[in-house]
Amino acid sequence: MAIKMARNSKIQPLFVRLENAAKMLDMKPAEFRQLVECGSLPGPVKHDRWDVEQLASIMRGDAVKPHEKFEI
Repeated sequence: MAIKMARNSKIQPLFVRLENAAKMLDMKPAEFRQLVECGSLPGPVKHDRWDVEQLASIMRGDAVKPHEKFEI
């Protein structure tokens, strides 16, 4: 079974490298890396890539656990 896509549709990435993860959050790669190193943001999950949904969930506030202290 073939999957047909509209000509205008863009493929949304599931995982991104550091540079694109930083761009998603409107940060410089060095700023993003610093937040990863201090534990405020998660590290890469596979092949040095970040999970796009996980980053989006964190930024929407859906992934923050109420009992955990969280700083940016």
